[in-house]
Amino acid sequence: AWVRVQTTENLTYAAPDGSFTLTGLTEGVTVTITAWYPDYKVGWATVAPPAENITITLRPYDTRDNTAYVWNTSYPDPANTRLGCGHCMIPAFPEWQRTAHAGSGTNPRFFSLYNGSDVSGTRTVPPGYRLDFPGTAGNCATCHAPGAAYDAPFTTDMNTLTSVNREGVFCEFCHKVGAVYLNPATGRPYENAPGVVSMRLYRPYGNDQIFFGSLDDVTRRVSYLPLEKKSQFCAPCHQFSFWGTPIYESFRERQESEYPARGIECQTCHMPPGTSPYFCLPGKGGLARDPVRLASHLDLGVKDTAFMQSTVAVTLTAEVLTNTIQVSVVLTNVAAGHHVPTDFPGRHMILTVMATGGQGLPLLQRGGPTVPEWGGAQAGLPGKAFAKVLRDVKSGQSPAVSYWKQTLIVSDNRIPALGSDRSMYTFATPAEGGPVTVTAELRFRRVFQSVLEAKRWDAPDIMMQERQVTLSIPGRRGVFLPLVLSNYP
Repeated sequence: AWVRVQTTENLTYAAPDGSFTLTGLTEGVTVTITAWYPDYKVGWATVAPPAENITITLRPYDTRDNTAYVWNTSYPDPANTRLGCGHCMIPAFPEWQRTAHAGSGTNPRFFSLYNGSDVSGTRTVPPGYRLDFPGTAGNCATCHAPGAAYDAPFTTDMNTLTSVNREGVFCEFCHKVGAVYLNPATGRPYENAPGVVSMRLYRPYGNDQIFFGSLDDVTRRVSYLPLEKKSQFCAPCHQFSFWGTPIYESFRERQESEYPARGIECQTCHMPPGTSPYFCLPGKGGLARDPVRLASHLDLGVKDTAFMQSTVAVTLTAEVLTNTIQVSVVLTNVAAGHHVPTDFPGRHMILTVMATGGQGLPLLQRGGPTVPEWGGAQAGLPGKAFAKVLRDVKSGQSPAVSYWKQTLIVSDNRIPALGSDRSMYTFATPAEGGPVTVTAELRFRRVFQSVLEAKRWDAPDIMMQERQVTLSIPGRRGVFLPLVLSNYP
């Protein structure tokens, strides 16, 4: 067993016979000693050193799952009939409340794709799962409404969610997950087991409550679960294929990167330590701890602009050659443990590179790539787009986001973890010379422009990075053109 002076790093391990010794204590100063062992709730004893023959009893938690269990809401109930997690869990609850996980059961953008409507739900606007497969529920709820889907993974209609299930990935659900099922051959979820199908819940019977957490010394109906601090905890909802085509792949992308060897987990970046010494209010069971030991519930991602901007670095260089300007742009994925962008295949990044003369007029592009036609307002401009592009097998439409139908991957040039992309561009120099400004802009877009506009998503681009250099171009003293004579009438 792990034996610890509660809230400290003073930790030891019990021998096979259960005996242990803790040192470094102050005589006469009362402390709480906690103990934990897998499949057991945390036990404890309060002692004043020096002390001997201390007995800590560990009680196993019930490993059955109660399908009749009624979930607790995350939100405080004004009537206080059911307090809700947010009544005590400060600052964790306000952090979670702002996350994408908290909105997965009500997100209007999700429902516009699920039902085939715009975000108001009043107009039919393809694509939409329910348009393609009317009368079925699909497997969306296995990740977006896991509490409802655990007992009915393929028949839970997202439109019929009620009560706590509209809270999406809510507090108690995550803290009832006691295990995930992964294929030992790949270390990833099985191909036909999305979301909750790859999870094991421990919903208690009667008053024998149990919560799993990331601390081994919490003494209120809790057991420590090291899995909560591992990327494998995230795998069931972030690794799944449809019709044999890999769609959500952020777990595999991390798995194949250098991040596992560096000990960097998903939670390291997306749930970094906060600044508060409490995960629960003092007086409600909260004890002061080193904030480094407390993972935040910020769930950093697309909703956090600064977080997004930290993932990719842009290097812009330009030089003057004979009558041309040569530009190099290097994008490097410096902070994402997976490809950028990742998961939902509508997400993409657009790089634009522009050179303008002294009057602010764009210079003629002589060479280099241009943004593809699906790039919205940036289509045709010097630059590139980074995306996993799908093609609908039946209709041939590309790019497609209707991956619930059979699709194939047309191209995938997303930037892997710690990887780079370099592109080169040439522009004609202005004949009059003068200053030339070269600008590189990298923006992130949640979905292809045509879908965004049709669905009426309120989702502005995120300007990931912007770089600019200025060059001084000498004027040309003369331009000589050959005279061509012909006998054409």
